[in-house]
Amino acid sequence: VQLQASGGGLVQAGGSLRLSCAASGSIFSINAMAWYRQAPGKQRELVAVIRSGGSTNTNYADSVKGRFTISRDNAKNTVYLQMNSLKPEDAAVYYCNAEVATSHYSRGRAYWGQGTQVTVSS
Repeated sequence: VQLQASGGGLVQAGGSLRLSCAASGSIFSINAMAWYRQAPGKQRELVAVIRSGGSTNTNYADSVKGRFTISRDNAKNTVYLQMNSLKPEDAAVYYCNAEVATSHYSRGRAYWGQGTQVTVSS
């Protein structure tokens, strides 16, 4: 199973970016999909998570509530993170994470994408 993240870049404060992360490989089902971020010198933190129930089953870090929206396209095994009103403190490497079961009999395990850099200029 591979997760390929994209969509990072440089944006001015107040701007928007949309991250995407597509899962591929031997996938039977995907439960939770999430975005984490890690800024230099800081621990990786959970930004947002969406479970298999869809848009009604999401959680966000307090710091991004009202500005970021996580969504998923199950047909494409893809998770998105729409980031609006970006702040300099949102700058970090963003990683996607997915809990993937590779067969009917296997338990899901977590897979990580390679990370995509988000830079926010003030």
